[in-house]
Amino acid sequence: MIQAMQGDGGLVAPEESAAGPRFEVLHRTVFEYGAPVEASVNLLHLEPRTFPFQRTLSALLRVLPATRLRRFQDLFDNVTHHFEIPRAHERLEVESRVKVHNLPLVLNDVSREAGLEDIDHPEARELTWAYLQESKFVSRHPEIWRQAIDLTSSQKSIHDKAMAVMQWVHEEFAYEPGSTKVNTHLEEAFALRRGVCQDFTHVMLGLCRAVDVPARYASGYLYNGPLDKLKGAQASHAWAEVYLPTLGWVGFDPTNNTLADERYIKIAVGRDYEDVAPIRGTYRGTAHCRMQVTVEVTKI
Repeated sequence: MIQAMQGDGGLVAPEESAAGPRFEVLHRTVFEYGAPVEASVNLLHLEPRTFPFQRTLSALLRVLPATRLRRFQDLFDNVTHHFEIPRAHERLEVESRVKVHNLPLVLNDVSREAGLEDIDHPEARELTWAYLQESKFVSRHPEIWRQAIDLTSSQKSIHDKAMAVMQWVHEEFAYEPGSTKVNTHLEEAFALRRGVCQDFTHVMLGLCRAVDVPARYASGYLYNGPLDKLKGAQASHAWAEVYLPTLGWVGFDPTNNTLADERYIKIAVGRDYEDVAPIRGTYRGTAHCRMQVTVEVTKI
């Protein structure tokens, strides 16, 4: 049983007054059903808590048909909303507007050079245990373990092991929207050598966990500035986070082969996509449903 104690490992961010970009994110999802449906029950991960290096300035959620939202923190400290619409409806709209202030990501030499032996103590094991286990989309598989050994055996520090894994996934896998589905497992993506950010992240998690590097799934958004050519911008995005001693959880984005710096807006973290899906729910009625998703990330 996982204890509800997952935090950010004592990571200390710069002062809030430090320079850094501010972003506004609009995320709208519309479901249109082929016939009236009812008994809709939904869970949302659309509001960020304040993370190290990221301050939440405001967050507003709107649901139509209008209903009451229940706000709570889940097992991983993510801000979570639950709502129900018992009456019949043909359209469901969920919209979130979030503003955040991101601070510069700073990695010190101690965290860059720390090895696995530096997390072999009770406090670190408590923070990282859940992110070394198998999960719904991330399994331990002999072929993945062999690949992870080949990639990391010559690397001494956790940081360098994570960098080697991230670079390999970025180089070996093709970013190909439509080649996988939302429920594609790590092993299928590993065999295909293609997918989207969710698949890249699941593969990196599997490789890291195979060699005892604690790694968790992060979901959110990515700002693509005028000079950037990053994949996954202007849409929901995913990346891996690796636990670095003395610093905490740091993002590694295998889709773009870069650290998750101040361009990344983090919403939720978990063992894999199953824990952080932006919208998850059930309803009673027709299976004919058209979904339209709009994401706009603006620097303010």
